[in-house]
Amino acid sequence: MTEDAVLIAEIRSRLSDHRYRHSMCVAECAAALAGRYGWDPAAAYTAGVVHDVLKEQDKAQTLALFAREGAVLTPVELACPKLWHAMAGELYLRRAFDLPEEILLAVRYHTTGRENMTLPEKILFTADFISEDRDYPGVDDMRRRAEVSLESAMEEGLRFTVEELSAKCRPIHPDTVAAYNQIIIGN
Repeated sequence: MTEDAVLIAEIRSRLSDHRYRHSMCVAECAAALAGRYGWDPAAAYTAGVVHDVLKEQDKAQTLALFAREGAVLTPVELACPKLWHAMAGELYLRRAFDLPEEILLAVRYHTTGRENMTLPEKILFTADFISEDRDYPGVDDMRRRAEVSLESAMEEGLRFTVEELSAKCRPIHPDTVAAYNQIIIGN
């Protein structure tokens, strides 16, 4: 069995049909973006497959994983359980599979972004927003932006995230703010 087949079987066993389809759509989108922007499409596909590995794990199990791994969450992270799957996913994948660091970090930052994102991180972040299964106001504009510039698509995604969270009076992760500021300033 190939490594991707093993990873796909793992993902399939952990995710609902809906979330599994999303992961496969993100994998296809990430591979296409990688081909366009200069990352290995096979590595991008793998990152897409595994990016939501723990998305549907219950909160108690995720907190137990953090405790086992010695991960200390900040007050903002504790207040944002929707972000946990990315952090926990990286920890789980690091122990369970021999994946390159660039894939592990792309999984880690696919929800928040961060300052000085690598190309793999930008690709997975963007693919998660624009994959074929996504259907929300503005997604077509974001897809068009991604054809021209990852940074342009990311600007739209980060703006969307900041606006949505602030409208709901939710905390915004400092990494998201840093990524947004860096994209807007253009450094």
